[in-house]
Amino acid sequence: KVNLIIFGPPGAGKGTQAKFIVKKFNLFQLSMGDLLRDEVKNKTELGNKIDNLISKGNFANDEIVNQLLEKIITNQSYKNNIVFDGYPRTISQAKNLEKILSNENQSIHSIFFLNVPREIVEKRIMGRMTCEKCNITLNEFFNNEDEINNHKCGSEYLKKREDDNEKTIIKRYDEYMKKTKPVLDYYSSSNNFYEIDGGLKIDVITSKIDQILRV
Repeated sequence: KVNLIIFGPPGAGKGTQAKFIVKKFNLFQLSMGDLLRDEVKNKTELGNKIDNLISKGNFANDEIVNQLLEKIITNQSYKNNIVFDGYPRTISQAKNLEKILSNENQSIHSIFFLNVPREIVEKRIMGRMTCEKCNITLNEFFNNEDEINNHKCGSEYLKKREDDNEKTIIKRYDEYMKKTKPVLDYYSSSNNFYEIDGGLKIDVITSKIDQILRV
């Protein structure tokens, strides 16, 4: 049983890789983005606060994030069984994560960073479409027209996320790199930190991660 962290700028394919790892090693995927979106969707008090921040292009603050985090980590069924997808984003979050984990007698086994240049990220995000029925993600730049037009649920269910526009993407990418750099520097000296070229094909990245986890 292991806890893992997977990093990468928006559009780096973290979510895709996290899903593979989750399936293969039977882990729980903690995507802070999904947790935050669920709170917003369920219109909880916390969700309204989050909605307010995100609509202004800001990240949710540490206090909000820590509340959500503690709820998951202290849940016995997820013990040493979590993939942290795109979290922590700041040094204080990294230190707080260590604190919560050590209080629960848990630790981090491996940290992966998918490093991707901005121009690839732009194409990945601008072209991204998710099926409202089966949740599969396709891309108008990387999938051929047949795959898109003949999608089994019907191409009319393939929708783009509202925040997937160029201005937002560049802001998110730059903000991510600026904010996350200190966190990467914080982790990169440890011997369980692995940087992987996120521009590689999905299955190549998957097998690299797989090799590391099987050691």
